[in-house]
Amino acid sequence: MAKQMNGESKLLTLLQNMRPELQDGEFVFCSLEPAVASELGLLPIGQFLEEEGLTLILAKDEAEANHLDFTFPCRKITLKVHSSLEAIGLLAVVTEKLAEHGISVNAISAYFHDHLFVPSDKAEDAMRVLGDVVEQSLRS
Repeated sequence: MAKQMNGESKLLTLLQNMRPELQDGEFVFCSLEPAVASELGLLPIGQFLEEEGLTLILAKDEAEANHLDFTFPCRKITLKVHSSLEAIGLLAVVTEKLAEHGISVNAISAYFHDHLFVPSDKAEDAMRVLGDVVEQSLRS
């Protein structure tokens, strides 16, 4: 059982301590019927059931090995600060700064951390932008 703890909710503290970490591997987004996904025994790192189908975030290699149609080859950046699910503004600041540099992002909040999926060819640029956000917040 996961430990139950409240995360940080103060925006400045979140920005100062977000510690962005670029994860290994490349990921993609797929949409399948839930029964098909179950039959294939896929190991998604994220999923969300929508009216149109089950959205999966999979390792690109796994999607290719299963001959799945996919989109958005991306890298995952984890913000290592334990953010509260009720925190206000962290993703707004982060996504705005990335947008200012022409970097699209799909953000997912999980229990302990926020995860940013950015285009594979922009991952290093995104890490620089996030590092700048941390530096600016430390001067505040």
